[in-house]
Amino acid sequence: MTQYRLTTPLTDEVIRQLQVGDEVLLTGTIYMARDAAHKRMIELLEKGDPLPVDLKGEIIFYAGPCPPKPGQIIGPVAPTTAYRMDPYAPAMYEYGVKGAIGKGPRRDMVKEACVQYTAVSFAAIGGLSAVLSQKIKAVDIVAYEDLGPEAIRRLQVEDFPMLVAYDAHGNDLYEQEIAKYRQV
Repeated sequence: MTQYRLTTPLTDEVIRQLQVGDEVLLTGTIYMARDAAHKRMIELLEKGDPLPVDLKGEIIFYAGPCPPKPGQIIGPVAPTTAYRMDPYAPAMYEYGVKGAIGKGPRRDMVKEACVQYTAVSFAAIGGLSAVLSQKIKAVDIVAYEDLGPEAIRRLQVEDFPMLVAYDAHGNDLYEQEIAKYRQV
């Protein structure tokens, strides 16, 4: 396991260096989007229409924020179950998205898409919503404002903590860790 301090956008070269279990502190721009936004984006891609925001080379955070308190940039925010975005992930990686941040295991189709399109799937810890929201330095809605908490938001993050859960080499952190504990 290696710890990386990375800045977006992530290149194919950087993604190929990452291995499951690596710790990443990410700084730069990421985009927050969940189910409803993904459904709309896939419909556009299927029609050959452009997305409302260019996500080529970008990282998508599967999350929705709570309302901020006065003086806060964003309210508590935690990753949602990544599995829910699995039907959309291969098409998004094919489009050019380089990574996704969620929680929990993913389907084989996502693992295969990470290899095929040189992408990665990160895991963020679900119980750290207050900590994660402190790592967000700026936020603005960039598309689908009508979706409320599911609108696409551009986030500026600093040292956003994650683990590599699925790498571009076909490795699966969940599969590897479960196998370790079965041997005990």
